This record gives sequence, structure tokens and C-alpha cells, in this order.
Amino acid sequence: MEEMEETGEREDSGTVLSFDLSPECAGLRLDLSLFRMHPEHSRTFLQKLVTKGKVLVNGEVEKLPGRKMVGGERVLLTIPRPAQIELLPEPIPLDVLYEDSDVIVINKPKGMVVHPAPGHHSHTLVNALLYHCKDLSGINGVERPGIVHRIDQDTTGVLVMAKNDNAHIHLSEQIKAHSMSRRYRAIVIGNLKEDEGTVDLPLGRNPRDRKKMAVVERNGRRAVTHYRVLERFRDFSYIECVLETGRTHQIRVHMASLSHPILGDALYGPAKCPFALRGQTLHAMLLGFVHPRTGEYMEFQAPLPDYFEELLETLRKRQGTGGDVPSRNSFAMEEKRQ
Repeated sequence: MEEMEETGEREDSGTVLSFDLSPECAGLRLDLSLFRMHPEHSRTFLQKLVTKGKVLVNGEVEKLPGRKMVGGERVLLTIPRPAQIELLPEPIPLDVLYEDSDVIVINKPKGMVVHPAPGHHSHTLVNALLYHCKDLSGINGVERPGIVHRIDQDTTGVLVMAKNDNAHIHLSEQIKAHSMSRRYRAIVIGNLKEDEGTVDLPLGRNPRDRKKMAVVERNGRRAVTHYRVLERFRDFSYIECVLETGRTHQIRVHMASLSHPILGDALYGPAKCPFALRGQTLHAMLLGFVHPRTGEYMEFQAPLPDYFEELLETLRKRQGTGGDVPSRNSFAMEEKRQ
């Protein structure tokens, strides 16, 4: 699918997208055509915009989502501004790994949402940061102050936040250039065939379920995950993942694409889990970046959370280890040499 032209302009009422429908939209309903052109929005959401008069086709307001397109029509689509959420500082304890006048590095616990979103208007990391820091970068708007990157609610580990716009810009540029060091630990279901490997598959919204991401051929963004097996168990593998890119749910979807979903991940793996877990066993263990003011490379590690360590010990006791992979001691020595 090729878009001939697309622009996005801000108006008081929201963002106006101007584009020509692809010839591939010929014979399709208007709402489906819009979804094909902008899969980041749900089809139901786009249908509502049509019925509310937020869509112009060839200069005329079109309120019928089922109108058939011929392809090539000029469309103006207005995406309303989201309702503003009032952010309040909350005295939530934070595990601060490092802090100065430009950045703050946090070890995020399991169950904490990074920023307010539908269904999570309070008790987020942002609420805690506003109480702790007072001042944060405003580049991402009032709902995401200081947020440079995110990890999922039930993923634990290292995050860096920006306290001012200059720091935010420098950190964002490093993410865009894929120059940040990001290492994760995970337990996946089953035994991987290889001791290490790379998954290079594009990711995008799952067209059948907007809450999920998926490996997609159309409208996907390149995503690369490198993995290495640290320990093998009878039915599980303890692995390290190194991110080359940072897409939403990247490690979770990539490992599921190998038929080795992360243990406890009910969204991309089995609904039933043999252990009493809350979400996926995924931990952002290491984060390295160049400090935005000093230019010094800095690296931070967050130890595995207690539940993760206890689960590993349970697997070792119940199932034992096996397979031709390095022992824990030899791997630790290798990490020290690096």
C-alpha cells in the first residue's frame, strides 16, 4: 500500500490528517479504508469519527461509514484532542538508582503503570515522579512528563526519565539511533533450539485485536531482538534479550513468534500458568546511555526482583538443569570480562 501524500496539522479541535486513499481501497467501505490507511487507530474509533462528521471526502462531510470508496479520494480526517487528565503528585516510594539535575534512573516494580492512560489515571510512575522531582521534561505533554521510554505494567527494571527538555531531546536521539544499551532477562516456555539467535521481524498493531501487537507484513516497523540462553530447564529457558530496537511488546511478541512465549504472559502465551505469577517474567536488567550534559557513558543495573529469583530456584530444584549451555558460574565470569 502506498500513500501518495500525508500531512498532519494541529488545530484547536485536534489533529487534522490529509491524505489520498490508496487505489487498493477501491470497493472498500470508508471506515475500512481509513483503518487500512491508519491502522494505529481502531476501526470502531474511526467509525465514530465518521458519524460525528470528522471526515471529509473530496471536500464534503461524509457521515456514512459504509460508503464504498473508488480509491484516490482526498480525505481530511480530524482526530480530536484526548481529554486532559489532571496529574497529581503522589507520595509513592521509588527505587532510585541514580539522580542528578538532568536525569533520574528508576527500578520500576511489577504492577506499576508508567504514565496515566485509560483505566490508570493515578498511582502511576509519573504520579510518583511528580511528588519526588517536582520538575520534569514537558516534551511528551502534560500526561507523560519526563517519559523518554516505557516498559509494560508487569515488566520490572531500569527506566531513565528526563528532568528537562534538553535531557529529553538527547536521550530520545539515542533511542532513535539505537545507541542505548538495553538488556532484559526473561523465562520462556520450552527449550529454544539454539543457544543464541536474532529475531528480525516487523511489528505493528494486531488487526484483529487492538490491544495486542503482532508480526505484520503491512504497516509494520522493523524490530530486532537478540537473545541468548543462560540456563535450560526441562520445560523452560532462562534467557537474556538485547534490544536493537524498542517497539511496544517487542520481546513478548518476538519470543511468542518462536513458539516460546514468556512465562506468565497471558496476552501472547497460554492463559493458564503453572505458577502463581502476576504477568510476564520479564525484567529490564541493564540500561546504558550517554549522559545528556556530561557526555559520559553511564550504565545501570537492577537486580532481579525477588519473585523472579525465587522462581528460578524453584525451577532448579523441581526440574534441574541440562543441555549444552554455559553454567551460571561461567556465564557470570563472562559478564565480568565484558
